[in-house]
Amino acid sequence: MVDVSEKPVTRRTAEASCRVLLSDETVRRLAELPKGDAYVVARVAGVQAAKRASEWIPLAHPLALEDVQVEIEPVAGGVRIHSRTVVTARTGAEMEALVACSAASLALYDMVKAVERQAVVTDLRLERKTGGTRGDFRRTGSGQAE
Repeated sequence: MVDVSEKPVTRRTAEASCRVLLSDETVRRLAELPKGDAYVVARVAGVQAAKRASEWIPLAHPLALEDVQVEIEPVAGGVRIHSRTVVTARTGAEMEALVACSAASLALYDMVKAVERQAVVTDLRLERKTGGTRGDFRRTGSGQAE
């Protein structure tokens, strides 16, 4: 792990997103799948995973997150998953947001695999972050960072 003991404690936020490519029929059925409501399961999986990101990422610091939000919305060709994490600490928020999206997308994949064999998880990325010594970050529409 990196020694962060000399870094100042700041409020940090991060937002990440990914997509799960699905057929229109599967998207229509997400709330009524044989295993249950995929939206609910995926949201809970994302929140739970964000709180345990240091167990997923070997050198990540364990953090006491103050807020985790996971939203899932139908889009053309599937769903978009968006997460937002907040922590007041010396490091963090980005990996937690990315792990939230990862876990939510994998839980959703697990929910649909019996009815949609063509599902694809794609485009996992950090969208923005605030706080910390390196300053703020915001992805532009072209995919480049500002």
